[in-house]
Amino acid sequence: MLEQSLLNQLKRGCELLGLTLADEQCQKLVAYVMLLHKWNKVYNLTSIREPEQMMARHIIDSLSVLPYITSISLLDVGTGGGLPGVPVAICQPQTRVSLLDSNSKKTRFLQQVKAELALDNVTVVHGRVEQVSLPKFAIITARAFASIDDIIQLAGSHCEEGGKLVLMKGTYPEEELAFESTDFHLHDVISLNVPECDGERHLVRLIKD
Repeated sequence: MLEQSLLNQLKRGCELLGLTLADEQCQKLVAYVMLLHKWNKVYNLTSIREPEQMMARHIIDSLSVLPYITSISLLDVGTGGGLPGVPVAICQPQTRVSLLDSNSKKTRFLQQVKAELALDNVTVVHGRVEQVSLPKFAIITARAFASIDDIIQLAGSHCEEGGKLVLMKGTYPEEELAFESTDFHLHDVISLNVPECDGERHLVRLIKD
């Protein structure tokens, strides 16, 4: 059965990441993959088609950043199908997660995910990040959304003072780290070891001055 296979895959990934999730959280993550797979056929949410690949390259990849998301408010910019925001919301119910995307099909899908998985800590925002009116957030995250410079320019104003940009990158972003900003400084770059994912993964953290 596909759901059981995905559940086993998720549990192996969590074990390798050193994460402990409740059974209900694991079930919701599997249900999320099933929704992503179902809606992807019509809405083209991701180029990845197979549920097992979605679990590896989307869910387990997103879970690898959980230790670095430690605050009560998170804005996920250019969230697409809800990554990493939905996995964060499932695993950290105490964090208020806002999912922002300018694509109305994707935000319709996210409203469905919020309803079906009963994610009371999630707010879905349809709009462009530089145009929407939002409260300030402790953490702003983005996964394969834009360059560091662009993210600072587009989303930096939504970050509270002392807050962080937590940006998911592939290979070490040498050139991007030469960003020009007087509002943010580089905190660190963390090399992530993500089970079942080929290629490099890095997390860039910047702090708002």
